[in-house]
Amino acid sequence: MTTTLFPSLVSTPFLLQPLKLTKPTSHSLSSKPFFILCTSQKRPGSSFKKHSVNDGRPTSKNRRKSSYGTSRRSILKKTFNQEQVDFTAPIPDDPIVGIIGGGMSGLICARNLEKKGIKSTVFDTGIHGLGGRMGTRVIEPQQLIFDHAAQFFTVSDARFAEIVNDWREKGLVGEWQGTVGELEAGGQFVPLPSSPPRYIGVNGMRPLADSLLSETSMVNVVRPCWISKLEPFNGTWHLSENGKHCGQFDAIVIAHNGKCANRLLASSGLPLIARQMKRLELSSIWALLAAFEDPLPIPSNTVTPPFEGAFVKGVDSISWMANNSRKLLKSLDNGPHCWSFFSTSAYGKRNKVPQENIPAATAEKVKAGMLAGVEIALGLPEGSLPRPIYTRVQLWGAALPTNSPGIPCIFDPRGRAGICGDWLLGSSLESAALSGIALANHIADYFQGGGARPEEFAVGNAKGWDSELSAYYMKVGFRCGCWTNLVPSWCDIENKPLKKLLTKRFGSLVTNWIRVRLSLGQPSPKRCGRSDRAGLFQSSPNR
Repeated sequence: MTTTLFPSLVSTPFLLQPLKLTKPTSHSLSSKPFFILCTSQKRPGSSFKKHSVNDGRPTSKNRRKSSYGTSRRSILKKTFNQEQVDFTAPIPDDPIVGIIGGGMSGLICARNLEKKGIKSTVFDTGIHGLGGRMGTRVIEPQQLIFDHAAQFFTVSDARFAEIVNDWREKGLVGEWQGTVGELEAGGQFVPLPSSPPRYIGVNGMRPLADSLLSETSMVNVVRPCWISKLEPFNGTWHLSENGKHCGQFDAIVIAHNGKCANRLLASSGLPLIARQMKRLELSSIWALLAAFEDPLPIPSNTVTPPFEGAFVKGVDSISWMANNSRKLLKSLDNGPHCWSFFSTSAYGKRNKVPQENIPAATAEKVKAGMLAGVEIALGLPEGSLPRPIYTRVQLWGAALPTNSPGIPCIFDPRGRAGICGDWLLGSSLESAALSGIALANHIADYFQGGGARPEEFAVGNAKGWDSELSAYYMKVGFRCGCWTNLVPSWCDIENKPLKKLLTKRFGSLVTNWIRVRLSLGQPSPKRCGRSDRAGLFQSSPNR
């Protein structure tokens, strides 16, 4: 069984292109990487107390303005020029982890940290609740209900199966018995096999997220909270929201992605993981929630009973449509009828705006375009679609990744910071859960070791490189590295500018040695195509 989020998105194969490198100098390659040492020793004249909220934290007197709204170029410049934090303070007996992001991966990470006896605080921006893309919108008093992100999921891993079985025992999850298939423009519908089973939240997806922390006692949740700055100081991480201190932590987890995560990491002192986050390419998806008084006129040549979910093909503005009333309420002909429609990634890209502040004109344009797409998909005459009694559009600006490193998590032991998320393994609820589990276990092992031998706990650092070449990749932040195991592969060395640079610096003999070494059993970067993108916005009709 596997998992699902935005349906029916098709991506073409991609190649990760190396960032343009400046010519390295002999000095830059031979010198040691520069680190900011961060210890818990009290500075002369300082009255810092570790557990005080007001003492010992970074002062905001001369704090620079927020980078929100700055250009991509300026963010890249900050990311590539920042200095690496190197914590040397011992791990306390009762460490606390700050988790930024309350989606599936962040919540699972917090829950599994508790199983290891580690406290955590989850910061989430959600106004209506936790869960991120496990979102369900309920409109009162009309009793309208919409899954407006994750639509269904499947299971293939035993660790995720344990979570799903727990949900089933609590009555939160059930199999989706409705017909799901592919809908061609014009109304031709082809049902898909019912195996493997598709699972849904019986009351929507959000209750599943709420249940993850319902039995925890060592997890604190703060929402809505938009962490805007990370600052290393006196051996701990200090988190703040627009200048307001939100706490200090012995390690941090970034459990979200997109432009906000990039801005947060741009000047954090974590250049290695910041550069890996910048490699992520994301697509944007519009969600249209629409309620109709009467059933939609499903063409008679489809199925009986009418389908409940469909991957739409051949329509520019629509990639998925689902009847929430049938799926969640088992309602047949008694209205209203609540539908979720998702756009294609191309349509999302053409109509992308700041998702926090969607202009009214754009919202109307997108709504009209997507409703017109529904008419085309169902093969209805233009203008014949019933007028909805309720509509709402939402832009998921960081909906689905178009590339993936294929590893469960990233961890920088020197900076005591990690990354988890569905995008690391291919975009699905299951991928998100497995990523959160992996990072929690990794952090617990690191804490148990007392922070000693950090190189043994690095996930996302170059391995197998000797002396000068290793230092070089550390200095440039893996700018020319592929994502598979986050180790440069030969597809990068084959890149002519980089090959020329390495040959000039190290000689053809060393460059050829690199080629042989990397070609022996090195897997290629994972390509996210239709077949492996079942996930948070269900993207594979075969899952």
